[in-house]
Amino acid sequence: MSGPAARVGRDGALSLAFRRRGMATILAASRSILPLQVMAPLALEDAAAVVSILNPTGGIVGGDRFTIDVDVEAGADACLTTPSASRIYRAAGEPAEQVVRLRLGPGASLEWVPDHGIPFAGAAFRQVIDAEVGEGATLVLVDAWAAGRVARGEEWRFARLDSALTARDGAGWLVEALHEARAAGTLRAARLTDLLARVLERGHPVRVVYSRGGWVNVNDLADLVDASGL
Repeated sequence: MSGPAARVGRDGALSLAFRRRGMATILAASRSILPLQVMAPLALEDAAAVVSILNPTGGIVGGDRFTIDVDVEAGADACLTTPSASRIYRAAGEPAEQVVRLRLGPGASLEWVPDHGIPFAGAAFRQVIDAEVGEGATLVLVDAWAAGRVARGEEWRFARLDSALTARDGAGWLVEALHEARAAGTLRAARLTDLLARVLERGHPVRVVYSRGGWVNVNDLADLVDASGL
């Protein structure tokens, strides 16, 4: 009796951190597991650090699992791209998967602008992009795809193409914490400090702003949910 077939594909990973230094942005940390790697940052006239992501194997095959983490610290300015289009080859078994996590600190700027993807006939690819955008930060994101190898008559002949994007700012962190409290059954009994504690546990900043004016009758999470319609 033969055992289960071995998974075909590679596990690639990339972790980048950008930091503001004076008027410029530097690539402060870079870790990679092949087949993902990066070229040295380009020095342009503006303050942005421009980095190209490489896959020297020539494309993505079924079973590949890639993870990319990008952290742009407060006030930093980065641009991530690729030197050419990404080829997604036919998948004989499991689909290829890519998870991209983007974190922008307050006042940071990130351009995520890879060249487009080209799914071959029979290709299967699943991608998740998760972005956390800090206060005053700017994210420019491009997720572009061709219909296939059009010149070869392969329009729309891929097996699967699934790309999902989630972007959260400060309000999104609060909504996420409210949903977690509701799922845990603690929403009605929780206090506002419990909500902020959930946000802080995930490393998100919390800023308290005092202002003059009338009182709002929000005493706990239940009042907050009733008032906002969340």
